[in-house]
Amino acid sequence: MVRFLLSLVIGLVIGVIVGLYLGWFQFPVEYLDSPIGRLDPQYRDTYTVMIANGYRSDGDALAAIERLRVLGVADVPDFVFQQAERYIANSRDLGEIRALIALSEGLGRTSPQFDSYRQATVPEGG
Repeated sequence: MVRFLLSLVIGLVIGVIVGLYLGWFQFPVEYLDSPIGRLDPQYRDTYTVMIANGYRSDGDALAAIERLRVLGVADVPDFVFQQAERYIANSRDLGEIRALIALSEGLGRTSPQFDSYRQATVPEGG
């Protein structure tokens, strides 16, 4: 009886090890052509920040809207506005907050909360 149980346990352990090896290394799951709208929320936020940084570089609000539409949000300006407020509330990176504020204001959405995060411009000369 002991020999049978020992053989069963060894067989199960070997089976689990072989199964994990095959599932993780030999034949891992590959996701191809997944829609961007199915991104995890943290990656949607990262994507939005990248678009906001692009907007700061080129100032093209229409291109930013088109790039964010692929996320499947109904109201892009409100989506960016809410993300900017959430980043402020969670004390995220200042550069990311400023990029989101610039995009939000470029899309016509602003808030008094944004005032202290807006990048100050220093006049030249003295």
